[in-house]
Amino acid sequence: QVQLVESGGGSVRAGGSLSLSCTVSGTDINLDTMVWYRQPPGKGRELVASVTTGGVTKYEDSVQGRAFISRNNPKKSVLLQMSNLKPDDTAVYYCNAWRAAYSRVPYLPWGQGTQVTVSS
Repeated sequence: QVQLVESGGGSVRAGGSLSLSCTVSGTDINLDTMVWYRQPPGKGRELVASVTTGGVTKYEDSVQGRAFISRNNPKKSVLLQMSNLKPDDTAVYYCNAWRAAYSRVPYLPWGQGTQVTVSS
């Protein structure tokens, strides 16, 4: 059974930092692009960052310069480090995977996510 477990969220003040972690079980991620999405309150899920099998990273404009995504294939994990957090970063954060490098189609079952709350 494929399972994604996100952790590391919390409540922080604006300007603070958090490190989010995602562990995947039940499948291999070696050939997948790993991604982080987030869902702000009352809004739809949006892409945050991606990292390909070769380590190429991309970030959405909203987090550019404040986020760093990395992966550890043997541990089947992906990290998202965020700094200089803003209230607009408040959301539930989820990880997932794309089969093709830039398909932008998440295909794994969604985990429960991890809540990030940033106060001003």
